[in-house]
Order: sequence, then C-alpha cells, then structure tokens
Amino acid sequence: MKKTIITVVGKDTVGIIAKICTYLAENQVNILDISQTIVQEYFNMMMIVDMQKAEKEFGKMAGELEELGREIGVMVKVQHEDIFNKMHRV
Repeated sequence: MKKTIITVVGKDTVGIIAKICTYLAENQVNILDISQTIVQEYFNMMMIVDMQKAEKEFGKMAGELEELGREIGVMVKVQHEDIFNKMHRV
C-alpha cells in the first residue's frame, strides 16, 4: 500500500470535497480515511489515501491536485506518508 496524506485548506465554498474526491476516483486513488472541519468560514480537510492503483506517477498527481486547488480557491498539499510522519514528529 502506498499511503499518501492530502491536506486541503482555504475559504469554504460549495463543492470542494466533491471536486477533490472526483479527481481521486477518476485516477484510481482509494480514500482510506477523511476528516474535515469548518471553523467559521475556513475549510480544512485531511485525507489518507492509497495510491497503489493510480496510473499516474506521484509527482504528476500532486501537481494536478495543487492546480485543482488553485482553480477552486484552496491550497492542496500532497505528501508521502513517511515524509509527513518525519515532518510532524515531536
């Protein structure tokens, strides 16, 4: 399993989850866990996904997700699980 962490942050608007999830489904990425909150008007989502069956390489998908985020007015960050864990160790 190739676990990846995807974070999405920005002003809340209609369709953020739908657009991100549609992209993932179209690219054979399985969502393992998802958490989202809205604090006042700010949207925050964290997803753990399995990219094992994805046909595109990691870098290409990360770039496309970041571009999709810009199009819908949010910031999307995509990281391999091991890199995420090393960056967030206390």
